Amino acid sequence: MTPRLRPHVQITRQHYRGRRWHVVHDPSSNNFYRLNPIAHEFVGLLDGKRTVEAAWEISLTRHGDDAPTQQEAIQLIGQLYQANLLRVDATPEIDQLLQRGKERTKKKAMSQAIGIMYFKIRLFNPDALVSWVEPMLRPILNRYGMLIWLAFCGFAVIRLLPELDTLLSGVDSAIAPSNWGWLIAVFIVTKALHELGHGVILKRHGGQVPEFGIMLLVMFPAPYVDASSAWSLPNKWNRIAVGAGGMLFELFIASIAALIWLQTLSAPDSLVHQIAYNAMFVASVSTILFNANPLMRFDGYYILSDLIEMPNLMQRSMNQIKFYFKRYVFGMSNERPPTVHAGERWILTVYGIGAIAYRIFLFFSITLYVMGKMFAIGLILAIWTASMWFIMPVGKFVHFLAASPNLSEHRPRAIVTSLAMILIGLGLVGALPMPDYRRAGGVVESRSWSGVFFAADGFVIDAHVQPGERVEKDQPLVTLENRELVTQREALIAEIARFEGMHRRSMELDQPAATAPLRRQVVQLRDQLAWVNKRLANLVIRAPHAGVFVGPDPHAMIGSFVREGDPIGEIVEPGSLRVVASLNQRESSWAADGTEYDVRIRMVSTAPTAIGGTVEKVIPAGQQRLRHTSLSFFGGGGVQTEADDQTGTLAKSKQFVIEIAPEIKGIEWVGLPGERVKLRFELPPKPLLVQWGDWLAKLVQDRINL
Repeated sequence: MTPRLRPHVQITRQHYRGRRWHVVHDPSSNNFYRLNPIAHEFVGLLDGKRTVEAAWEISLTRHGDDAPTQQEAIQLIGQLYQANLLRVDATPEIDQLLQRGKERTKKKAMSQAIGIMYFKIRLFNPDALVSWVEPMLRPILNRYGMLIWLAFCGFAVIRLLPELDTLLSGVDSAIAPSNWGWLIAVFIVTKALHELGHGVILKRHGGQVPEFGIMLLVMFPAPYVDASSAWSLPNKWNRIAVGAGGMLFELFIASIAALIWLQTLSAPDSLVHQIAYNAMFVASVSTILFNANPLMRFDGYYILSDLIEMPNLMQRSMNQIKFYFKRYVFGMSNERPPTVHAGERWILTVYGIGAIAYRIFLFFSITLYVMGKMFAIGLILAIWTASMWFIMPVGKFVHFLAASPNLSEHRPRAIVTSLAMILIGLGLVGALPMPDYRRAGGVVESRSWSGVFFAADGFVIDAHVQPGERVEKDQPLVTLENRELVTQREALIAEIARFEGMHRRSMELDQPAATAPLRRQVVQLRDQLAWVNKRLANLVIRAPHAGVFVGPDPHAMIGSFVREGDPIGEIVEPGSLRVVASLNQRESSWAADGTEYDVRIRMVSTAPTAIGGTVEKVIPAGQQRLRHTSLSFFGGGGVQTEADDQTGTLAKSKQFVIEIAPEIKGIEWVGLPGERVKLRFELPPKPLLVQWGDWLAKLVQDRINL
């Protein structure tokens, strides 16, 4: 046979880690392949006149032991032929081309089925659009444009910092179902501009953009472009620029949206304000969390591959993990690793383990989220994805054990070793009892306590105590000012004096018909004055009894207006304390079923010190009102509260309470009411499989509200 490369094949020289490589590009399918210098020279010797044997003998003469073996040469030719890069004068070649095309279509369909969470739908060729836009942006697609981008984004971030609290408080409303329509629309537009960024920068460096389409990310539409021709760019920094182009465009959009959002803060309910927030949220959070994540095959993955100069990082890392099993577990000594360089071996190993762990995490997190929103679709998605990601690989592994010719000399060992690993793994997680720990947050409270509340409306002008300070009965805590009450008192005193004068005159003139009404009016005015005097006396808030004042610092309230009934703090007796643990529905099942467990308590302020505790009471009925603000996000705890709750004590989901007596006899324990604690409950040992099953069942129950 005298094969040769097809005329349309393009080859580009690149360098990785100081070594030369040749990237082979097939424009008809837009596929790319890499050849090392010796393989490239061998393929170059195949000119359509020279036989394969002649080309191999020339390569053997020139490179000796570094030349490809006959088996490697045949494998290389077969791969090039299957990729339609090699032409062979054999008939009927048209049938072969059609057959290989069908095989590629079948593989693509199978890949789409396996990756149903990232299903792609091709729409059109955007090259003409990108070619029209690129000349307009060319003047800023350089280092000076990068400096302008950095300055503009930095300016937007600086402007946002003073409004950070307002910015974070809007996340709940942004992801609320009522905003989904606008959020999806903004997401599609910003991601389309993101993909335009890839295409424009790729076009700037001479690449082609042959495909634009929609990728269904977990049934959520997201635009994409095929920027794979960046692989043929010889300069790695140009390839990195293409990979980062989408994020650069999107963060620029986020900066513009941030400035619009700041300008419309005076109209928080306006549509422009909400859309600006949506664009800022989508173009920053999603870009950083997803596009920049190197463990997913998005922008961050390709940027990392070029930075460390290791193309095909995902595939090679998986092959490295497989190599370890084949070589050291199955004893296949002839198996060749993806790399012989120690530095690359460690990178591939670490990345491969991280990618596998992240894939498992992604499967569970996405599936549970979708099940929480749409249970039926989530269940179908879970079954399908589990089949494609886990069951199918297991089937392939079984087929490998049963039929792989590479295992012909090692098949018994491979089968026995695999069965032993499975049995040992199942024994470790399914039969061996392991410690079972559950954790929760809590707060210290006094058994005897009294809430202190403002008894009148007014402005706080002085505070007389600090949190943790001991007070006596009737000691002033806070002083208010209410000028309206003072003015009302002065007016009443004047009115009383006027009516008393009128009353005396009527008596002197002996007018009984006028005297009685005037006397009643004076009595009524004196009653009103007594009520106002009582209100004025209530402007000084006093301790209801002796104890320790706990709660927010009253000095922080000076100058603020308060309403009657607003809380100030509590007066507690620190000599009689207990700990109140708060658990959500998913965490509380074991607490209410009579399971015996030990309790360890750690103060957040003194974490190294742990003490024991005894459970006094379990309240199985869920309560939405928290026992203390310290348990909520508002007070530094971990319980999410309702967005419209200003007190910080109305939980978003029902909480279950456990009251615990700390074992502090003979121990110097400095816990004060209101302080947060961390609790660890030690349950009877159970196998890990049982623990994981219980955790997963409660998590599903919590997400889908069963």
